Amino acid sequence: MAKPADVPPEAEDPTMWMIDNSLSEFLLMTTPHIRIMCMFGYTMFHANKVFSALPATSSPSFKFISFLMACTGGGIMVPIFLNAIPVPLANDAFPVAMLASFAIHHYFPVVREVVKLSAILKACLVVFFETFRAGVVVALTSAAATKIAPSLFSFPLFGPVFCGTVAGCGGAFLPFNKGLDPIKSGLASPMLSALLGAASFHLFLNCPLSDGCLDAKKKAHVHVTAFFIAVGLVNTLGLNAPATKPKNTGKKNK
Repeated sequence: MAKPADVPPEAEDPTMWMIDNSLSEFLLMTTPHIRIMCMFGYTMFHANKVFSALPATSSPSFKFISFLMACTGGGIMVPIFLNAIPVPLANDAFPVAMLASFAIHHYFPVVREVVKLSAILKACLVVFFETFRAGVVVALTSAAATKIAPSLFSFPLFGPVFCGTVAGCGGAFLPFNKGLDPIKSGLASPMLSALLGAASFHLFLNCPLSDGCLDAKKKAHVHVTAFFIAVGLVNTLGLNAPATKPKNTGKKNK
């Protein structure tokens, strides 16, 4: 009896390992529990920065509005650009996380001292913060790519990148009376990372680089999140290379 012909195995994606692991599930915030945890870490990190920067004599209402704008700047401006519902209005979990974080920092200021002293706690907050921020950048970049019609190229180029950049750092420009003061000394690290992340994500998905790549959006999202976390940890933990002073090669006058 003749043996049945061998069926060729299905072609496997050699890059599937990038998203087929528990770490990627966290970076992609695949479950509501992970998303809420990262959302709470995001608001706690913002609250820590706002309360540390403002004078202790500031009124609670001033602190809360400053904290609100820092958390939701990009999530408010970009949906307005796209004629959509702002993020804090579309998801009730976000205002709940903000209220909880504000209450903790307002009634228990010792939390800020603990964060300053504990590098582990600071690193955890950075991971939650950057994971959620990357999710916002990816989501609003994708939304802009869907909403904006192509014009000069086969896909909208600058609009989605601009929206993704604003999504990742828009809170730095609120309230608008700041003008261009936030970039007077150059682009801050969150602005540069948001720009690079949004541009890389958008160009990868719309260029031949992603041809034949299964779940290309998820894989690009994982890389953007990992990049944000790496940059955030380097800046927050002071892992930057020390600035080098130029050597004085001139001869001393005798």
